Amino acid sequence: MKRNSIKLIIIGGLIAAGSVSCNKKLDLIPTNDLTSAQVYNSPEGYKQAFAKVYAAYALTGNSGPAGNGDVQGIDEGTSDFYRLMWCAEELPTDEAVVGWGDPGLPDFHNMSWSSSNLFLKGIYYRAVYQITLANDFIRQSTDANLSSRGISRANATNIKMYAAEARFLRAYQYSVLMDLFANPPFVTENDALGSTLPKQITRKDLFNYIESELKAIDGTLAKPRANEYGRADQAAEWALLARIYLNAEVYTGTARYTDAITYSKKVIENGGYKLISDYTKLMRADNNVNTDEFILTINYDGLRTQSYGGATFMTHAPVGGSMPAADYGISGGWAGLRTTKALVNLFPNGASSADKRAQFYTNGQNLEISDISTFTDGYAISKFKNVKIADGKPGSSLDYADMDLPIFRLAEQYLIYAEATTRGGTGGDMGLAVSYINKLRERAYGNASGNVTSITTDQILDERGRELYWEGFRRTDLIRYKKFVESSYLWPFKGGSKDGKGVESYRTIYPLPTSDVAANPNLKQNTGY
Repeated sequence: MKRNSIKLIIIGGLIAAGSVSCNKKLDLIPTNDLTSAQVYNSPEGYKQAFAKVYAAYALTGNSGPAGNGDVQGIDEGTSDFYRLMWCAEELPTDEAVVGWGDPGLPDFHNMSWSSSNLFLKGIYYRAVYQITLANDFIRQSTDANLSSRGISRANATNIKMYAAEARFLRAYQYSVLMDLFANPPFVTENDALGSTLPKQITRKDLFNYIESELKAIDGTLAKPRANEYGRADQAAEWALLARIYLNAEVYTGTARYTDAITYSKKVIENGGYKLISDYTKLMRADNNVNTDEFILTINYDGLRTQSYGGATFMTHAPVGGSMPAADYGISGGWAGLRTTKALVNLFPNGASSADKRAQFYTNGQNLEISDISTFTDGYAISKFKNVKIADGKPGSSLDYADMDLPIFRLAEQYLIYAEATTRGGTGGDMGLAVSYINKLRERAYGNASGNVTSITTDQILDERGRELYWEGFRRTDLIRYKKFVESSYLWPFKGGSKDGKGVESYRTIYPLPTSDVAANPNLKQNTGY
């Protein structure tokens, strides 16, 4: 059943829509001509400010795809949250390479990034910016503020739900910082704006904060699938808890697999979700009809949320060589992203696999990569298309994609349950875990021919690769499996070597930007940088 979509209505000059520069303090709200008293003086003002908290995930600024960007010091086209997160999670792994030579970009697959890497600064400050927006909305939504502004009880109830969602989005962004940077600066709505430099929080303490925040808002969020499409609900909260519990040993030193089972099971059994029938239709221009599987999405519209990140990046950047742009619903490809043979080899018979998830374009492409800058070296990925499921026609624009990108979908929860069970979490049922894996495989093969009777932890990593590739998971997965920096698992151009090599152990964590460490004496740089 299709749910109504959240409408991203933005007003120019909104106080929360200013720019974050590379030397801004985390607790400074971006400023412009409007004050918070002017913005939050009515229920409509609250709703517009709330829309901006969500819109910052899909937009990069306030003047279309380029102009008045949210994050300064980086090209606006590359400052989109999903694009930056994707680069940090996928490019250092076996799943992706990029042929462009933008300063800092080749450092990812070379695994040679420094604390001045522009793309790492981008994702750091994008997360900071989105936390800042959430903090301001939460701060303005206290009982005292609502009462002083004459907000009615009915409107206050809605605003309280908005604030709970803002807390969720803040927790999600902190989870991104926890995963990538481990020990970021930390500010909440309780810190007075501009009064002091942000303190640093340890990874373990941040984990505990995220966990406590998510549990605290559980009763305030909408029930699963009862909210507008694209807005967070209880199922999204449970899904994020399951995700961080799966990685808890990396983050805190203590395994939490039992909790990962508990919360993935809550999503599976109480969320009302089911897999869509055809995996190849997951990433399409009108995939908002896939709400049976999508738990939370970043919503894109080719006419109303134009940027060079997100869905536009995922549909344009992987197209080049002999690939017909029209087949992908775009005006032309950017000839950048491909994959390595390590991903191709996860599928039986490679690109010719009966597994429908093997969405590779091979015509004129070489399996082996001799030169990363040559687009035809490496198979291309055809998973993301700006064409409609309903009729195969392009989306609303050939230049900007309509496709929504899932932050959470049901398949991940099946995989979390299965892995946590194989790792010994209490309460997991191995037979049920196998059945969840077979649900994914039956969809992939179209029948039971690919079913398995048992599953190991290592096999689940391969299954995650086949199911979730290019969706922003691989770096985190390889770190959890101790296969990211280690020489025990190699892929082409790992560490800058054509055949791959191990790298320094500290590279499981990214460095804090030099500019922020220099500006804030409370911050200590991560080890090795």
